[in-house]
Amino acid sequence: MPTPKPVAGQILAPMSFPKHGGGEITVGGPKENWTLFIVYRGKHCPRCKKYLNILNGMRGQWADAGFDIAVVSADTAEKAAADMGEFRWGFDLGYGLTETQMETLGLYVTEPLSGAETDRRFAEPGTFVIRPDGSMLLIAISNGPSARPELSELLDGMIFTKENDRPPRGTV
Repeated sequence: MPTPKPVAGQILAPMSFPKHGGGEITVGGPKENWTLFIVYRGKHCPRCKKYLNILNGMRGQWADAGFDIAVVSADTAEKAAADMGEFRWGFDLGYGLTETQMETLGLYVTEPLSGAETDRRFAEPGTFVIRPDGSMLLIAISNGPSARPELSELLDGMIFTKENDRPPRGTV
């Protein structure tokens, strides 16, 4: 039986990933700040690069709003290093997202079209906003690369949500 999809308001148990440059990225569990957690398809996805480049340009705005940023894919360390080398993103970049973690997050999983695309199953995009207590405020998952939250609209909504202490929605 498949694992149930995550529910807004649910506590995300801490989940760790190796981080490009050393160490680990951990999402979920109690933190000092809010977390914007983005799962991307991997090095093979040009739409992901466009989205992450926009995010990179907005890092300061997200930080000013009290958010830490974590980005991860199922890629290998070598592929993550190649992306970081090419794009020089300023956010923490994780790799090695497992299929068990994909399932826990409720992500769609895709078989590569060919070895030219990538050499392993990968997660389709997911965007999560996690409160400092570890609860998931927002869960936005897609089954393909073309549908993702628009980052400036998301930031505006999260600022409003924080300032007005709004609860998670879509819990019924």
